[in-house]
Amino acid sequence: MNIPYLGEFATIFTAVCWSLSALAFTSSSRMVGSQQVNRMRILIGFLALLVLNWVVFGTPIPLKTGNATWLWLLLSGLVGLAIGDTFLYKVYQISGPRIGMLLQGMNPIFGTLITWIFLGETLSLQQILGMLLTLGGIGWVVSGQRDARMGDSPNKITNSAILFGILAALGQAVSMVFSKLGMAGGIHPFAGNEIRMFSALVFLWGSALLRRQAGSTIKTSAANPKAMRWLLMGTFFGPVIGISTSLLAVQKAPLGVATTLMALPPVFLLPISYFVYKERPGWQAAAGTLAAIGGIALMFL
Repeated sequence: MNIPYLGEFATIFTAVCWSLSALAFTSSSRMVGSQQVNRMRILIGFLALLVLNWVVFGTPIPLKTGNATWLWLLLSGLVGLAIGDTFLYKVYQISGPRIGMLLQGMNPIFGTLITWIFLGETLSLQQILGMLLTLGGIGWVVSGQRDARMGDSPNKITNSAILFGILAALGQAVSMVFSKLGMAGGIHPFAGNEIRMFSALVFLWGSALLRRQAGSTIKTSAANPKAMRWLLMGTFFGPVIGISTSLLAVQKAPLGVATTLMALPPVFLLPISYFVYKERPGWQAAAGTLAAIGGIALMFL
């Protein structure tokens, strides 16, 4: 059954999931550290997808999937989940999440250029205008929000932070292109997600073993039950469900549109900040939200 705008709706749902996972991972990172959270989310996410694929498809590993699909999705997991996220966490460490999210706004631009040059995927003028309006609105929201609890350091916008942010955005864009190529064979998002997660698992935990940090990562996480609860919540909404629906999105929608809509978490986090943290967003955040919504409507029309 052909559902209109299935990819676009999947992308918006992905952004909602990533908003919730961002809150959960922020809380757990404060308790046990970002490196531990990054490794544990991949480990738990992979094990959950292993069981999920076993229950849904009767096999824990999609061995009958073609070699090309495996190759592209393994590369996608390596470049995006392992390398790209490492650069992004480095930006968070230096300048805070606000600057990290702002620099991630380059992801759709990189993705659109790459797919246009190498895959011949084009967007209509209306879609491009909608992308620009949405990205501008998101940037307006992020630049107008400063949250000390989230570790913002506006005075530490260094050249290295900007470089790491650009590399993170480029890594995520390339990862999404690889995902689109891998998902072109019609593989189910749960199976595709497991392959990507396996690649990141080997890279992150292999390096942890070489550094003799694997045991301490597990012990540190297990010793803090509250951090583990946040970690489990973040893993469910992020690596398990959120990344699976993101693969469905790049499978069904133009990459530029999909990556633009995936950049919406800063907008979705505004009502959470208002109701949970009692923060009142300023006029700049409200105007940015309206601009982002307008851009989304333009892309859907």
